[in-house]
Amino acid sequence: MSMRATARKEQGRTHAPQSYVVAPPDTLLFISIASLVAIGLVMIFSASSAQAYADHHDTAYYVKHQLVYLLVGLLLAAAAYQIDYRKLKSAAPYGLLLCILGLIAVLIPHVGVVVNGARRWVGAGMISLQPSEFAKLGLVVYLAAVLSVRGDRITSLVRGLFPLCLLVFFMALLVLMEPDMGTASLLVFTAFAMFFAAGARIEHLFMIAMVTLPPTVLMILASPYKRARIFAFLNPWKDPQNTGFHIVQSLLALGSGGLFGVGLGESRAKFFYLPEQYTDFIFSVLGEELGLFGTVTVIVLFVVFAYRAIRIAVAAPDRFGFFLAAGCTALIVIQAFVNIGVVTSSWPVTGVPLPFISFGGSSLIISLIAVALIMNVGRHRRVNLQ
Repeated sequence: MSMRATARKEQGRTHAPQSYVVAPPDTLLFISIASLVAIGLVMIFSASSAQAYADHHDTAYYVKHQLVYLLVGLLLAAAAYQIDYRKLKSAAPYGLLLCILGLIAVLIPHVGVVVNGARRWVGAGMISLQPSEFAKLGLVVYLAAVLSVRGDRITSLVRGLFPLCLLVFFMALLVLMEPDMGTASLLVFTAFAMFFAAGARIEHLFMIAMVTLPPTVLMILASPYKRARIFAFLNPWKDPQNTGFHIVQSLLALGSGGLFGVGLGESRAKFFYLPEQYTDFIFSVLGEELGLFGTVTVIVLFVVFAYRAIRIAVAAPDRFGFFLAAGCTALIVIQAFVNIGVVTSSWPVTGVPLPFISFGGSSLIISLIAVALIMNVGRHRRVNLQ
């Protein structure tokens, strides 16, 4: 049964008496995520070694930091797995408020940290946090809570869908002001995926998208930075040394990998040819070193994760669990394929990391917590007593 059909069935039926049993963790889901994390550590070391030595005289500098982030993420994920996920429903509005305050704090001078012209972080050094990453999960939990009680009202444009879209677009606008077009688009895509699963009318979603598209295009065209990225996506070879440099170098790295790659650690693109080689464009280095075989393996792992996570969502014991698992799944899978789309020139260049593989503490921690919440929902199995 599809997620959308499950949501509608949940809305219209009277539940029979039920009990709940604790189920073991989903083995395939766990293996897929563990494999992605392991691949990520190896690729971060390989992709960052040259930059790490040039900047810090330590080839393992970035992978050491990622191991620290991994430890923190695993501890928080273990806590998220053990708690009763239903308690998040009442806490969702307060969590969302904190996320919005964090997005506003980033924009305040001397509070938000500016890196490469973007104001996306708060804090300093090892304790720097990226509020937009936490905002993604905060929005998913909040929408799951609202959609679980909204029922058939989501089919109404005025009473159900439109107010939620206003909230989503407000948060996306805050992120867009950083500027971070990639994360802003992820907020919208993830929310729309949850609305669709909840039973929102496709024509309403299409109408809202068409209404918001013109001002979004005007905002992009008004920014030389964003406009250059869009034009570079349309024709990166027109200016390969400037606006199209990212995409051209990414395609060259992927193309030179062939079927089985040039060998682990043997990438040439990582030696200051490919920008952001251990974060946004790490998939390009992976493709060069491990070839088509390596890239397909990563994609298959994400597909396996998506399949098992959707099964957990469909079998959730309640509506909140269904939307929570579905939203966390959409959050990770959409981000993964946007990143892969960027490095393969199938999507405009955006600063979106590849979940579990790219270097970055906030992204890894939030992704691990999202997986833990999915597995938390999967711990419970609904059993009819009639």
